[in-house]
Amino acid sequence: MRHNAVDEWSRGSSALHRRAPASKLIAAAVFLVVVATAHHHLPLLACGWLGLLLWVTLAARLPLGGILSRGAVVLPFSAVFALLSWMEGAPGIAVALILKSYLSALAVLLLVATTPLPELVRSLEAARVPRFLLTVVQFLYRYIFVVVEEAAHMRTAAAARGGLTFRAAADALAVLFARSFARAEAIHRAMIARGFDGHFRPLARRRFAPPDAVFLVLASALPLLVRTVGEVLL
Repeated sequence: MRHNAVDEWSRGSSALHRRAPASKLIAAAVFLVVVATAHHHLPLLACGWLGLLLWVTLAARLPLGGILSRGAVVLPFSAVFALLSWMEGAPGIAVALILKSYLSALAVLLLVATTPLPELVRSLEAARVPRFLLTVVQFLYRYIFVVVEEAAHMRTAAAARGGLTFRAAADALAVLFARSFARAEAIHRAMIARGFDGHFRPLARRRFAPPDAVFLVLASALPLLVRTVGEVLL
């Protein structure tokens, strides 16, 4: 489906796509911790981290504009808390909220855009993340695009009938909910008929190899290097 661009990106063939999901997951976690714990000279450090993420995006042969725009989806939420901090007389905290949330969103997006969801979930399961939570995440990820596609069809049909009024939009929302619920029931019955036991089993697993270890060391060291050099020089 045209809405599922991130899933299409995750099935690329770059060197980053070929790395073991566990190595990318650990590297992303290290990046998030390094960014979250930085306090001094954050705007300049953010430029270094952003440059690092842009380089990774290009190395993975991902669309730069698509990654940057999708990462900005967190900005409206973080901007609310940033505005409150600014009004309380803490502009530094406000800027930090914006920068850290955007960089974190980009890092997570790159992880998802270079790792198919089944492989990523398998690594999270190996890390002892609750299986129930992972099952919910997989269902949401798999079928949110079905709902979006259905909503797009309904919007096109409404536009063909002369536009969408407020009352028509409310009716369309109720119809969308009913259709989604009916489709969910049909999917549930089909999965039970096929013997689904609550566990998604991947068709293939990638083993942790020496190139993955090299990647993990480099990917973990670079954010730390940017922070260390920045804090020493500044």
